[in-house]
Amino acid sequence: MSDLQKYILSRKSRDEDFSNNFDEDYQLFKIGVMLKEIREAEGVTQEELATRLQTKKSAISRIENHAEDIKLSTLKKYALSLGKNLEVRIY
Repeated sequence: MSDLQKYILSRKSRDEDFSNNFDEDYQLFKIGVMLKEIREAEGVTQEELATRLQTKKSAISRIENHAEDIKLSTLKKYALSLGKNLEVRIY
C-alpha cells in the first residue's frame, strides 16, 4: 500500500466529511487528470489547445483542475480537438 493510500485511509477514519465526499470528489478530480494526460500525450500545450477550442489558456487550466462542472459538450470538443472520441458509459 502506498503512502498516499495509507494517508487516505487514515484521513477517512478520522474525518467524516472527508470520508463522505472523497469518492465523489476523487472521480471529478480523475476526469481532469485524464484530460491533462491525454493532452500531454498528444504533445499539445494548454495554449495550443485553447487556440484549437477558440478559448483562453485559463479555461483549459480550469477544465483540467476543476472538472466538477464540465459539460458533456465541452468534453466532446476537448476530445475531438485532440483527435479522440468521447464515450460515456453508465453501468
